[in-house]
Amino acid sequence: MPGKARSLALLLLGITLSLAVWFAGTAAVPALLAAGAVTRGEAGWLVAAVQGGFVAGTLVSAVLAAADRFPARALFLGSATLAGLATMMQALVEPAGTGAYALRFLAGTCVAGIYPVGMKLASGWARGDIGLLIGLVVGAVTLGSAAPHAVPALLGTPEWHVVYLAAGAASLLGGLCILPFREGPLVVRRPPFDPRQALEAWRDRRLRLANLGYLGHMWELYAMWAWVGLFLLARGAGEEAGLLTALVVGSGALGCVGLGLLADRFNRARVAAAAMLVSGGCAIAIGFAPDWLVWPLAAVWGVSVVADSAQFSACTTLCARPDLVGTMLTVQTAMGFLLTVPAIQLMAWAVPALGWGPSFALLGVGPLLGAWAMWRLAPLLPRAL
Repeated sequence: MPGKARSLALLLLGITLSLAVWFAGTAAVPALLAAGAVTRGEAGWLVAAVQGGFVAGTLVSAVLAAADRFPARALFLGSATLAGLATMMQALVEPAGTGAYALRFLAGTCVAGIYPVGMKLASGWARGDIGLLIGLVVGAVTLGSAAPHAVPALLGTPEWHVVYLAAGAASLLGGLCILPFREGPLVVRRPPFDPRQALEAWRDRRLRLANLGYLGHMWELYAMWAWVGLFLLARGAGEEAGLLTALVVGSGALGCVGLGLLADRFNRARVAAAAMLVSGGCAIAIGFAPDWLVWPLAAVWGVSVVADSAQFSACTTLCARPDLVGTMLTVQTAMGFLLTVPAIQLMAWAVPALGWGPSFALLGVGPLLGAWAMWRLAPLLPRAL
């Protein structure tokens, strides 16, 4: 289709730059902890506040049907701009406390106008390659989430203020990337959110299995992204910890694209289950591994932990009644991101109490249970899409 490659390149660049705001707080944590400016619990809340904001933004957007009611490009630009400004303001307030958490919450709320809208815009160009396109979007989100970790090394300063300022500036630039984007010919209106039908996510066996798989995936993913940098620092990464963390998290983009290609050719539920078995195994093993094995495991974990992300929404889209697709995707997203909050906070308690090995093993339980659910779903999955 004419203009597809150019438009998708602009969209993916915009998402990558804008999503730098998501883990700006996490990237600032090592410097904040070293300076004694925050506790581990407060560090966990800096991340959890963004997650809570994203859930709130997703629900409000769904109730208002914002992605269908307003021009998608304008919604993307406005959300990226506000997220960038909120993140830059983070450098002007106390690193932890009401003001800091409120700004992180606001940034997360704005991400709901970037990430889901980006998936909608990408799907408008789909022609038998929806798995690949959504995989590319999630890959861009992954790269954006990884980018703030590299800021101290790239700019030559460990200052936490600089991380927030750089991530906010990237989001402002990312919003501008959407201006020359051209929407694809297949963009369609998603069925409206209907909270009265929310329980259908558990009544229908196929949807229940897809949601269980997604919850297992989300139990691990964001807690891993939030804490793997401190783990690598504890295992001897030294001054290169930020750059190495960015590489580990960012490598997930390769997994998203690769698994997206496989999912378009094979049963996407089985493909997702395989990725979850790999990531769950890494979670259980890495904290107990000798130093020489930590880095190979971290690389494999980084690739596999997010590789399956796009396939849960694809499975839900396949299995839901057409008039309930929007509601089922909203319910799934809200449940998954709400679960990340206790998972992130659990790590803040577990690491000092139990050590890295048992703490990461607790995360590994989620994807293993999720893999079981997706394996059960596989023979029930329609072949379309």
